[in-house]
Formats: sequence, C-alpha cells, structure tokens
Amino acid sequence: MSADQKFRIGLCLCAAFLATAASQAQEMPKPPDLDRVRLRAGPVLLNPTLAIPNAGIDTNVFNEPDYAEPDKDFTITFTPAADVWMRMGRSWIVGNVKEDLVWYNEFDSERSANGHFTASLLMPFNRLTAAVGGNWIDTRERPGFEIDTRAGRTEQAYNGILEVRALSKTFFGVRGEHRSIEFDEGESYQGSELSTELNRTVSNFGLTARNQLTPLTSITFALGFQQERFDLSPLRDSDSTRFDVGLNFDRFALITGSATFGIRDFRPLSSDVPGYTGSTAAVSLSYTALESTKLTFGVVRDVQYSYDVNQPYYLQSGFTVGLGQQIYGPIDVEFRVGFDRLAYADRQGADVAVTDRVDHVRNYGGGVGYRLGRDFRFGFNVDRAHRESELPAHQYNGFRYGFAMTYGL
Repeated sequence: MSADQKFRIGLCLCAAFLATAASQAQEMPKPPDLDRVRLRAGPVLLNPTLAIPNAGIDTNVFNEPDYAEPDKDFTITFTPAADVWMRMGRSWIVGNVKEDLVWYNEFDSERSANGHFTASLLMPFNRLTAAVGGNWIDTRERPGFEIDTRAGRTEQAYNGILEVRALSKTFFGVRGEHRSIEFDEGESYQGSELSTELNRTVSNFGLTARNQLTPLTSITFALGFQQERFDLSPLRDSDSTRFDVGLNFDRFALITGSATFGIRDFRPLSSDVPGYTGSTAAVSLSYTALESTKLTFGVVRDVQYSYDVNQPYYLQSGFTVGLGQQIYGPIDVEFRVGFDRLAYADRQGADVAVTDRVDHVRNYGGGVGYRLGRDFRFGFNVDRAHRESELPAHQYNGFRYGFAMTYGL
C-alpha cells in the first residue's frame, strides 16, 4: 500500500471518529449510473432538476390563528437543484446543490434564498470503502411544525464513513458526524430568542453491520451514541444511545427509499427534565406500479427540541401518504394526507399553561397534472394545513392553491 493510500485511510479514520447528529441517516455516497446522467461538462457529470412547487395564493402567510384575521398573499418558489459527480482516479467527488428561491408579492419580509449544499469524497479500495464530507445549510425556512416564523439559521456538518467488506455481502463500518446549528441574532418566536434557546452542537458516533440482501436492497444494524450541547441553554444538554435497524432500497428498485426503526434512550443531563426511552422511526418509501400508479409513504417518530424552556422537547409522531394515478394519457391526479402528533415534556417544577400538552397537525392536499414527455410535469394543486392546540395562539388554518411545475423529478 502506497504512502498516499495510507494517508487517505488515516484521514478517513479520524473523520469517522468525529461525532454528531443523525449519523443513523448517513449513507455511503454512490458513484453515478452513467447511463442515466443527463449532462456532461468535461470531467463533471450532472443531473439537474427544477421545481416550482407552488405559484399561487397562501391564505395564511404567518400561520396565525383565525381570531387574528390571517394575512394572505401571492407567492412563488423556484427550486433549482443538481446532483454532481467528478471522477478523480478511483475516487469520486459526489455532491448536491439545491436552492429554494421564495418570493412573496406583498410581504417582502418573507422572501428568501435558502441554500443546501453537500459534498463527499468517496474512496473505494479492495475491501475497504471510505467517504469524508460535509454539508452546509443557510435558510429561512420554518424549522419544523412547532415554530411558525421563518427564522434564519445556518447549519454546518462534517462527517465520515468507513466500511470494510468482511464477507461477500456483509460489511462492518464506523461513522460519525459533527454538526453545529446557529439561529440568526434577533430571531424570536413567542417571546423566546431562538439563538439563546436552540443554538447547539450535535456529535454522533456509530458502529454498523450491513448485509446486501439483493443487488438493490440492503439491511443495516446500527449502534449509535449521540451528544447534544446547547451554547446558552445547558438545561437542554443531553446524551443518547440508539439502536436502529434499517432497510435501504436502491433508487432504481421497484420500491425506493429507506425505512429505519429503532430504540432511543434519551437522557437529559438536567435532573429537572424527564428523559425518553422508546421507539423511533424514519421511513421514506416510494412504490411505482406499471408506470401509472405511484404510492409514497413516510413515518417519523423521534425527540425534537422546543423553543420553550419550560417544555424543552416534544416527541413527534406522524405519517404521510401520497397517491398518484395516471387517468388518461398524460393526465394524472395526486392525493396526499399527513398527520403529526407533538407530545410535550414538562420541566419539573415549571409553571406551564397546559400540563403534558399534545398538539396535532394535519395536512391534506391534491392536484391534477399533465406530463409533457418523461421529465416535465405541469399541475394545479390545493393544500390545507391545520393545527390543533390547547393554546389558542398555536392554532391555525391555511390553504395554498396554485400552479406547479417539475423537471427531472
């Protein structure tokens, strides 16, 4: 083995032992399928996509309760993106670039450009495969179901994965990530300064065993250790141990996506904050039958941090289902529904408005579309969002309706 190869392996080992958030979701990057690459620019290969998910009316721009007489406005979002590959000897640089350009006609405070960038160096050897990389996010998207303001924040992550092939279809690995999350100064919600409450670093380290069941399907067992530390709110500091079992399906299989189920032992370091030991899930699957019917299914269950210091986290449990059906020639229809349950944990001795509060978020939608060739689709969509809460200020109803377009998706 050359000195250069030894150096690259050592670099990967060091990166893999750096830790932070969500290494369970980390997957080894893959080289491109050369038969499906759309554009080539010298050594650079690209698969570009473009989406206009909604060009129409938002009837509740700020997710305000009905009694506040919600504001509506015309909005349009452009989302150009591209998967990028470049070969370097036996190695590959694998990346993705995505930009959400959000425009509101009247409320210029809600306009934004949200960037998402990932890059990895994939290094295959005889029995060993390694990857080091990172991602960067600069966004003003809503952080989740709980915080309704479009708060500016940045996320930076560095990660590493190392896998060794022990048998013909069995691989053992180690992976880790270090992520920092920082909200912009001055961003607040319900009187709480988000940078004070939620700025944090997340470190994660995991051991994995993976078996390639078929050329397009693999199963992974992962034991992970997670540490979360808050800059100015140490009450939320926590350690977690997780065990996950995941199925991964290649993007060219009949079923695509991944399904991960596990157990998490979430242990806050403050004795005032209760812990959680129980099930977790992260499912995102898609099934296409006869190129005319497409079914999508998603599940989420895990601990999420809250802006409220008296209810510092909640358990989010939810699912989404989508159905697309070609009805005549290039014309198709889509239906989608989603339900989420947010169960809050009370800090011991805190004065909370509603003890053990549980909020519910429901989303319904549908649309009709027209396909122009294989890559283009034009459509008209209607979506409704509704949140129920025992706190009136957190309740809202809203509709979005308008035109949509996708290319390459």
